[in-house]
Amino acid sequence: MMANLISLQSLTEIPTLAAAGTAALVTFLLYTLAVFGLAALSSQLLKNRSFLNEYFLGSRSLGVWALALTFAATSASGGSFTGFPSLIYMHGWVLALWIGSYMIFPICTMGLMGKRINQVARKTGAITVPDIFRDRFQMPQFSIMATLLIVFFTCVNLVAQFKAGSMILQTLLGDNELYQWARTSVGVFLASNSMMSGLDPGYVLCLLAFGVAVVIYTTWGGFHAVVWTDVMQGVVMVAGVVIMLPLAISQVGGMQHATEQLAAMVPPHQAEIVIEVDQAATDVPAGTWLQTDDSPPRIFRTGTTVAFPEPGSATVSAIEIVDAGDKSRIRESKVDVVVNTEVRIQAVNESTAAAFPPDDQPGGFVTAPGAHSTELSGFLPMSLAFSMFFYWAISGTGQPSSMVRLMAFNNTRTLRISIATVAVYFSFIYFPLVVIFCCARLLLPGMEVESDRIMPQMAVTLTENIGAGWLAGLLVAAPFAAVMSTVDSFLLMISSSVVRDIYQRNINPDASQKTLQRMSYTVTLVIGTGVVIAAMNPPDILQYVIVYVGSGLAACFLAPMAFALYWKRTTAAGAMASMAAGFFSHLALYIVGAFMHDAGFKKPWRPFELDPVVVGIGVSFLAGYVVSKMTPAPPRELVLKYFYTSRSDKPEQAEGRAAD
Repeated sequence: MMANLISLQSLTEIPTLAAAGTAALVTFLLYTLAVFGLAALSSQLLKNRSFLNEYFLGSRSLGVWALALTFAATSASGGSFTGFPSLIYMHGWVLALWIGSYMIFPICTMGLMGKRINQVARKTGAITVPDIFRDRFQMPQFSIMATLLIVFFTCVNLVAQFKAGSMILQTLLGDNELYQWARTSVGVFLASNSMMSGLDPGYVLCLLAFGVAVVIYTTWGGFHAVVWTDVMQGVVMVAGVVIMLPLAISQVGGMQHATEQLAAMVPPHQAEIVIEVDQAATDVPAGTWLQTDDSPPRIFRTGTTVAFPEPGSATVSAIEIVDAGDKSRIRESKVDVVVNTEVRIQAVNESTAAAFPPDDQPGGFVTAPGAHSTELSGFLPMSLAFSMFFYWAISGTGQPSSMVRLMAFNNTRTLRISIATVAVYFSFIYFPLVVIFCCARLLLPGMEVESDRIMPQMAVTLTENIGAGWLAGLLVAAPFAAVMSTVDSFLLMISSSVVRDIYQRNINPDASQKTLQRMSYTVTLVIGTGVVIAAMNPPDILQYVIVYVGSGLAACFLAPMAFALYWKRTTAAGAMASMAAGFFSHLALYIVGAFMHDAGFKKPWRPFELDPVVVGIGVSFLAGYVVSKMTPAPPRELVLKYFYTSRSDKPEQAEGRAAD
């Protein structure tokens, strides 16, 4: 369909921190200095204690608030403050059902596994999750297998987290003059390197800044630095959400008004437009607003950046705003910006309506199964709702990062109180986020083209609208804290697995404390540097990567750990079969889905409409049980060692239980 030739009309310039950039930057710098201060204090604790036990587990001395907040902050990753808001923005209120079981996640994880993992870890001196498997089954190969899977999944997750950190920094810095100068300098360097010429200089600059900061303080301070910064970051996260919630509700005119407008909203259409420019060396960036001079005019927002070294035309992916309320809000709230050349819409290919709700019917953003651009069944059909409830509540129990935290608390009372504390904490985080980013659909239309930026952008918009841009520094620190708390924990988990489970226990058992210390620092730096390089070309939507990694880890580790802790008859072969079966069955569903749907790992195959995590965990438990029954029972002395844990038990009672 042809559209009339018109000049570009920039309907928007996303609010940035131009007016309050210095104050926001100061806030961020103070936050960063506090992080490094905690790392410096933590490094002092390493001098007079066993290095590995202190560096990777904090000498198993976590109290209530330290355990609760480090557990919560590590779980509330970049997915919680970047990917999750992105999904809320695109699919609406149904995300409250999608995330609902996260409130009981700490009950499942800490209640089912916490005390037993801590007992076994103390009894054997285990420092890592592979440590437990190695000692429980007396098989070094099992430890190496677990280590390799942890490194694989965690590195994939870190790429997504580093992308989130870079995007948050980009929004935070906005139009700051120093940042713009540095961005230009990086752009010149990238343009001179053919292998990096297509990269966004702002993204690369912020990625390097984030990577350097988090890798240095994690390497420097070890576990206590991670825990103490997690405590600070946990407070920052909940404070940011609590501040954003009333601002969002008030700026959309109240909950009732917002819900009524969402109920009447029609999702944008996917489109392709052909744009033409008359001047050489012109860039049309992603997120540019365009409209035709038809009556009524059609409004588009580009989804990709297009560079024109010479005058000409190009086809660009875009979204078309079709909702009348969105069009009105765009015209009322947006301002023109200076355009240095004439850009015209040459043609518009027929846009594609959202698959659900069908026929452009309103209501998809306030009712289940939620609006979706390509799925006729919507975002959350009943079978997938069951899978996600299972995913958050049950599979979260199988995350090695959570298991490590449970190896470090000081007593049972700490665990009991922390369970309730974390459950309440998550309620204060996730339900308000659903409200805030449903409101974001009304305040920031057209963000589908860069939905992973909706959290920091919403923070900036809310504060600019009340004339308090300086507050954006604190609000943006909330998602930044979530990303940092996950990245530092994952870096430490990889480092501990490599140094402890591969180097010390298989290559050099007699390594000195000084050698282990150097190895730990080196591995953390190398892994961090490698992830930064991999994150130069990151995935599109963070939440898909995070769900794949989380479900994959659960499919690999939940069943073997449950068998190791609670079933005396488990054999080494059975536990290894359980881990391998979970990994390959889960991966196979994603590979089949990639071929079936041509959407990469975004859309796995779901047999009987069940998510891969349900299938993977089920296959893992079945394989572990069958293989353990088919192989000889473990030695009695080994069973006695790990199931005689109660101080009141007599040895003969433990032996009787082992015989059972």
